[in-house]
Amino acid sequence: MSDQTENQAEQQPVFRMQKMYIKDLSFESPHAPKVFLAQKQDPKVDFDLKLKNEMVAEGNYEVSLAITAKVLDKANDDAVMFIVEIEHAAVFLLRNIPEEHINRVLAVDCPLMLFPFTRQIVSQLSLDGGFMPFLMEPINFVGLYDNVQKQKQDA
Repeated sequence: MSDQTENQAEQQPVFRMQKMYIKDLSFESPHAPKVFLAQKQDPKVDFDLKLKNEMVAEGNYEVSLAITAKVLDKANDDAVMFIVEIEHAAVFLLRNIPEEHINRVLAVDCPLMLFPFTRQIVSQLSLDGGFMPFLMEPINFVGLYDNVQKQKQDA
């Protein structure tokens, strides 16, 4: 009976974050201190997100969020207030997950676990740079994944 129980436990799907880390981080405020003296700051954000994943060992995948956010002052001829670039990554263990679900787990579930930590790092970085906390809006990774799949079907 215990051999059967152990065998069933070995066959259970496993999904967990093993390690989280920053691969690259940059903060620039090219117009400081002038940007702090502006009477009215009316920010506009140019935002770019790239998701990457790769198998690094059997059952271990690195998933990274590469984000560039450029915050501009609309009231001051789109002067750059600050630019944040981050590549934040984690290694995830995926075991006994059906092959047809791996891509969705890597493109949806892993980024959903990682993004709140990335958001906190960027928020603290903007605060440390002398600005209000920059809170990135939540990202609909399910919608992004579904759009990519639809585009593949249409092509």
